[in-house]
Amino acid sequence: MKRSATGEVTVEADVRSEPSAADLADRLETHRTELTGYCYRMLGSAFEAEDAVQETVVRAWRSYDRFEGRSSLRSWLYRIATNVCLDLLKGSNRRARPMDLASPSSVDTPVGTGLPETTWIGPVPDGRVLSGAEDPAEAAVARESIRLAFVSALQRLAPRQRAVLILREVLSWSASEVAELLGSSVASVNSALQRARATLAASADTADEPAEPLGEAEQELLKRYVDAFERFDMEALTAVLHEDSTLSMPPYELWLHGREDVVKWMLGPGHGCRGSHLVPLAANGRPAFGQYRADGTPWAIQVIEMSGGRITGLHSFLDTERLFPLFGLPLRYAG
Repeated sequence: MKRSATGEVTVEADVRSEPSAADLADRLETHRTELTGYCYRMLGSAFEAEDAVQETVVRAWRSYDRFEGRSSLRSWLYRIATNVCLDLLKGSNRRARPMDLASPSSVDTPVGTGLPETTWIGPVPDGRVLSGAEDPAEAAVARESIRLAFVSALQRLAPRQRAVLILREVLSWSASEVAELLGSSVASVNSALQRARATLAASADTADEPAEPLGEAEQELLKRYVDAFERFDMEALTAVLHEDSTLSMPPYELWLHGREDVVKWMLGPGHGCRGSHLVPLAANGRPAFGQYRADGTPWAIQVIEMSGGRITGLHSFLDTERLFPLFGLPLRYAG
């Protein structure tokens, strides 16, 4: 109500101001990185995650006139993104790492035929999924929760359990907030979280160290690795590898366990890596490299895992045609 200068009382309509198209686009864009991280944890693929976020934005545009502000814009977008991911996961097989599917191979095992991209957990650039939390503890949780082994373990959960665990444990939503998002009860959310925790505890890989920022020792280890790899010095490479180190190469199912077999592979089937150039990257909360062969052609995105002052995992993803552009790398090494 409003009283005029003459004392007359009038009633004004309560009109909710609508943002302009540009304002709405800006508001939606501010949530893109965290939504991509959420969808990546749900789906295990950077490409599917980006498609899911784009679909989320499209649905938000189409239905914004029905968004009445009963929740925050962020919560509303997460609800849409969750529904998009649950739709995509219907009837799909879970993604995995080579070590989740079979026992380690020997150096003499034929490489075989590559499996479809939908088989594998794929790498993701840190910049696409980490929004740069200022709190060190939150930042550490965010990096840890995009680690390849953790994302693979998430895929073992039923989709709704997966959403509950990510929202509660990674994003620190309350049980009531998650229940409202899923249209469920707090008791149901707590039960799903308990089951998810039990499954994760039984399957999570703990061989890698927590995702802390790299210290001087880790940076020096990476320098030694790059030097050894680019010079193809197997003695120096042996010195930086953990005795239980692993090598995997999606889309191939073959993977190797043990420093001795990794080095033998490099000297045998992997001899084509001689003369490679490594370009530093950050992927899955870990140091990574874009590997170019001696002739300048792209060969792999390497994600590196470390523990105890040694390298424990070399994950080489060979889908260069799509992965190198994803990481902002050219399809030819220019030196």
